[in-house]
Amino acid sequence: MELKIKSKLFDEIGLTRTITRLSHEIIEKNKGIDNLAVIGIRTRGAIIAQRICREIKSIEGRDLPLGILDITMYRDDFRNMLEQPKLQKTEIPFNIDDKNIVLIDDVIYTGRTTRAALEAIMAFGRPKCIRMAVLVDRGGRELPIQPDYVGRRISISPGEEISVQMNEVDDIDGVLLVERPTSP
Repeated sequence: MELKIKSKLFDEIGLTRTITRLSHEIIEKNKGIDNLAVIGIRTRGAIIAQRICREIKSIEGRDLPLGILDITMYRDDFRNMLEQPKLQKTEIPFNIDDKNIVLIDDVIYTGRTTRAALEAIMAFGRPKCIRMAVLVDRGGRELPIQPDYVGRRISISPGEEISVQMNEVDDIDGVLLVERPTSP
């Protein structure tokens, strides 16, 4: 089934600018990077997290602890999935206790992915706080979860989706508003 592109929300330059802005906001809101760590949700959230960490290093001159989180086993629809889920590795090579964590994902919608990520993080310890950064907030929350850092907020209609493309997995950078064709 072919997706119809309705509009381009970010091209490569816009995506880079947004990541730069989010990086500055994270530094500013945390009053620097002391005690700060970043955790990205697989797959595109992890890529965005890596890019934000690189940008923060270019600003602050220091590396941030970076973790990559697979939330598959924490999803509330795990048992209802028709296909066998593909488990990927969670990599959090630092102690999260009393850290200020920035959780990063590409798009927030219902809040269920974020809920699963929070549960997964808490299995590793007790951070001081967890804040969230997303490229796109598309609205439509089913849970009382809101991101702290947002690249762009957009309200979309039923049948529309946000497609985030990252060079590392898609060979192109960009964020698209797409429409799924209706079945005949």
